Amino acid sequence: MSSTLSPADWPELGLSDWIDTRDAIHRWLQVAGKVRLRLAPLVNHYWHSTFYLTARGITSSPIPYNGQSFTIDFDFVRHRLIMAKADGGAGGFPLRAQSVAEFYDRFMSELARLGIVVRISARPNELPVVVPFRQDDAPRPYDADAVHRFWLVLSQSDRVFKQFRAQFIGKCSPVHLFWGGMDLAVTRFSGRTAPPHPGGIPNLPDYVTRESYSHEVSSCGFWSGTAPIDYPAFYAYAYPQPPGFAEGRVRPEGAFYSTDFGEFILPYDRVRESDSPDDTLLDFLESTYVVAADLARWDRAALERR
Repeated sequence: MSSTLSPADWPELGLSDWIDTRDAIHRWLQVAGKVRLRLAPLVNHYWHSTFYLTARGITSSPIPYNGQSFTIDFDFVRHRLIMAKADGGAGGFPLRAQSVAEFYDRFMSELARLGIVVRISARPNELPVVVPFRQDDAPRPYDADAVHRFWLVLSQSDRVFKQFRAQFIGKCSPVHLFWGGMDLAVTRFSGRTAPPHPGGIPNLPDYVTRESYSHEVSSCGFWSGTAPIDYPAFYAYAYPQPPGFAEGRVRPEGAFYSTDFGEFILPYDRVRESDSPDDTLLDFLESTYVVAADLARWDRAALERR
């Protein structure tokens, strides 16, 4: 970790500076995420498969197994993968430069050593080009400083997202990290069902997408960037997207609607460089929600804290 950074920082995080490391940990998180997906009971919108922020990194939260539970943590301060069982068993290994295949083999071996036997679909999801984990043997770097900065951005975003979430009393997701896109997100619901999602997300079964978007939502989040948005950014979208959404007036200055993604985008640097990053991000979250809720005629009086 960098000695010049503190947990109060909104650090620089240029995508090109760490994209190879980013792509590695994205796949590592998918390996761990698929274990939780396989073992945890199904929760609506696939919330049983997500991860959460901790004071040191990312956690699976307790995963049930044979009458007890275990956790999988990515510690991005000490840069270790940590497994802990309710009966006191523990395992893990350092996070360092290694191929996806090497990570997968070490990960599954540690689970087996702890008596946890699980079969997963051993290939990534939501990526345009898929290489099965065991066959992905290309060397992968591990830039510990960049990973630590990424975690700080997630940590700051998590804190502000939770403040935004607290103002909504209708159904709302936790603030959680989806390992498919490696994005941190929080989603508000109107209470109405939605038309079936058309699907089509690369390497993701359409039935997963349709369950995830079974009800009308206004969602926002953070992700580290994907072409043509080749920089970290906050996003906001609605499903189904009401007429006029793309033309909605949102704040702050610098936010825009991306026709490539069908979402409003706020570059992370616009938040980081502002006089008050918290207020700038909250302005984006609130203004994009209001556009979605008003155009779709949500019952805001019943759904929002007054």
